[in-house]
Amino acid sequence: MLLIGGFAADQLLGDPRRFHPVAGLGRVANALEQSIWADDRRTGVAYATAVVGGAAIATSAACAMLRGRPRARALFEVAVLWSSLAGRSLQRVAHAMSDTLASGDVAAARRLAPSLVGRDPSALDENELARATIESVAENTGDGVIAPLFWFAVGGAPAVAAYRAANTLDSIAGHRSERYLRFGWASARLDDLLNYVPARLGAIAVVMAARRNAAGALRAVLTDGCRHPSPNAGLYEASFAGALGLTLGGVNRYGDVLERRPELGNGAQPRTPDIRRAARLSSLTSLLFVGALALILWRRA
Repeated sequence: MLLIGGFAADQLLGDPRRFHPVAGLGRVANALEQSIWADDRRTGVAYATAVVGGAAIATSAACAMLRGRPRARALFEVAVLWSSLAGRSLQRVAHAMSDTLASGDVAAARRLAPSLVGRDPSALDENELARATIESVAENTGDGVIAPLFWFAVGGAPAVAAYRAANTLDSIAGHRSERYLRFGWASARLDDLLNYVPARLGAIAVVMAARRNAAGALRAVLTDGCRHPSPNAGLYEASFAGALGLTLGGVNRYGDVLERRPELGNGAQPRTPDIRRAARLSSLTSLLFVGALALILWRRA
């Protein structure tokens, strides 16, 4: 019931408008990074341990304090899961991008893009913006929905808090830049580790959600998923490409860095109408996954 409650809160309410715990965690992590940064792995390991361990310990302590108040503890755990999920926000931004591109306002779409994608959107045309959006929808379905649900099912509020902290650190220090190559190594590897099992279960959920295109989604996962530089994001992007009958991947610009990503899938190039198809696939995947987890937990109880 807590799992379903947290998922329903995100679907109905979206991200908390004020006092978002993840935003607060990000500010703390940024401040700590600025104060202890050093160009070595040892400091980066200490940084990741402090932030992730601190999030888990603080959440565990809060749960312990509420042990004698079961209703308050249940509400707290639901709130932790709700604030860790990003499914509703992902849908909202994807739909906004689809509508903006459909209206022909590419300049406005470029301004909207940073809320969803990490690459430089300044030179992207309509089709490249569509591709970037679909790839981000695929990856964020994992980071923002599948993995938080998985870790909540495994270890409750402390586990999902630790996961969200690790994922936040990856967005701060997990880049392959000169500054973070060594300092951010632990943050990037920890995020990869915590996403490893959820990504493989999530890819299965995408294949199931693909329905008539399930064979194509499975084929793309098995043949192309491992070609992506990320051991986890590649599975989501490949499964989405196969399920939607698209080809994802290509040249991406991140600041001054140009990355050539391998092609995933064997279909058409993404177009603006495909964004809403990707959003629907993400939504159905999330529903199937939370339903499967809830059934497993219910049978175990």
